[in-house]
Amino acid sequence: MVKKYIILAFLPLLAVFLQSTLFHHFSIKGSIPDMVLILVVFYALFRGGRRGTLYGLLCGLLEDLYMGHFIGVNMLAKGFTGYILGRAQGTVFKENLWVGIIAVVAGTLINSLVVAVLLLANGSMLELEVAYSILYQCLYNLLLAGPIYLWYYYSIYDRLFRMTGES
Repeated sequence: MVKKYIILAFLPLLAVFLQSTLFHHFSIKGSIPDMVLILVVFYALFRGGRRGTLYGLLCGLLEDLYMGHFIGVNMLAKGFTGYILGRAQGTVFKENLWVGIIAVVAGTLINSLVVAVLLLANGSMLELEVAYSILYQCLYNLLLAGPIYLWYYYSIYDRLFRMTGES
């Protein structure tokens, strides 16, 4: 039980580290993948809206504290995204890889929209380049969604099979 929470805390830390180091060198027109968002989307998809919201809030807060710009923007955006996508938990066929990929694209768009609204409410000006940045981030997240979803899906179901004694 404790091991699960350690992993859930370690994955966003690893994602933030990879985003700020490795993927920063492979940016597409200044856009990098949002691996923290991908983790929030998958967690919400498998665990539901309430847990997805909580995990999104915590992961977003971690990202806000690390980046240090507007504290709370990523927290609220990822929490809302976790809630919306977590509501689909009981209605989607999670065994299909396309469900995970489409959820990541939808999550990227939802998250970007919430961030844009929060920044506009704060008085920030958004430029046309922001729309291109969202498009590039969608593409980048799309490329990573499949492999991460397969790993996430099989790690969850492998654990379930070990707990029930099935093979």
